Amino acid sequence: MAAYIHQRPEWPHLQWDQEAIVERLGSIRHQQGRLLGRMESLGFNLQREAELETLTLDVLKSSEIEGEKLPADQVRSSIARRLGMDTVGTVPAERDVEGIVEMMLDATQNFAQPLSEDRLFGWHAALFPTGRSGMRKIIVGSWRDDAKGPMQVVSGPVGKEQVHYEAPAAALLPEEMSAFLTWANDGADKTDPVLRAALAHLWFVTIHPFDDGNGRIARAIADWAMARSEKSPQRFYSMSAQIHLERNDYYDILEQTQKGSLDVTRWMEWFLGCLGRAFVGTEITLHAVLRKARFWERHARVPVNDRQRDVVNRLLDGFEGKLTTTKWAKLEKCSHDTALRDIQALVEHGLLTKDASGGRSTSYSLVES
Repeated sequence: MAAYIHQRPEWPHLQWDQEAIVERLGSIRHQQGRLLGRMESLGFNLQREAELETLTLDVLKSSEIEGEKLPADQVRSSIARRLGMDTVGTVPAERDVEGIVEMMLDATQNFAQPLSEDRLFGWHAALFPTGRSGMRKIIVGSWRDDAKGPMQVVSGPVGKEQVHYEAPAAALLPEEMSAFLTWANDGADKTDPVLRAALAHLWFVTIHPFDDGNGRIARAIADWAMARSEKSPQRFYSMSAQIHLERNDYYDILEQTQKGSLDVTRWMEWFLGCLGRAFVGTEITLHAVLRKARFWERHARVPVNDRQRDVVNRLLDGFEGKLTTTKWAKLEKCSHDTALRDIQALVEHGLLTKDASGGRSTSYSLVES
């Protein structure tokens, strides 16, 4: 008896109950259209800011799902540079950060290009520039070979591992991936593009063709498919961020689906629901972008230098703790006197206000209407 869906004779002919999801799919398409319409009304500069925030969140959360925490400032700087955006306070990014940013942007910015073995190999090599996953040496830029045993998804301590899933044998990967890529690039397929994104995610992660990085690449493929559904490289919502919030449910539905029949209706329902919640979640990002835009519109005539703009933007982004001259000098790598002059000018123009406590603990806050 087949333990996993890829062992069933009908594989990979996935099926679902269209009537069960048609209402939810219609709602998702409506949300998608509304969001894109709202973003188009913002204007170019705000769109770029929203896209930068969304892509940064997407990269960070896709890695956190796998237990890897990337430095947010490096991710943001790498994305901003690749998008051709001028940002103050950019920092150099390490190779692993550059790699995942390169993969995620290639998936969405070049959505019109087909998926291919070489493209996926390039993504995988970008994820693991040292040829290692942690301390473990892995096969990079090629399908796994199972030399150390079958590819399994396990949890639990050593000696008491629980096997949640076992992927197809390495010998089957050329045939499995050929079938997947043929389907993924089939422009004549009449399946709704959003449903194709759900299927692409599930199908790829079920094949699990690499030694490591399969989850991140599966989510990049879903983003590629969603970009194709919108015919736009711009991203204003993060499916990875929502999956991160729901990762226990994500792993549960994956395991249930991969151990079930070829009827993947429950997976489709979960994916659509998660996507809808991602659309709602983007309202938070949109609110932060609009808040920043409104602030600078109110103070459009105030002369500010790069240091002042950078620190004010940090405050608008949710600066932790209290702003003091010492912190300003450290952030902007300037003298204490320069920091004090910068702050006093912003106080005079009404952008900052001195907090109630004084003396050595003098701190400042934004003035927002």
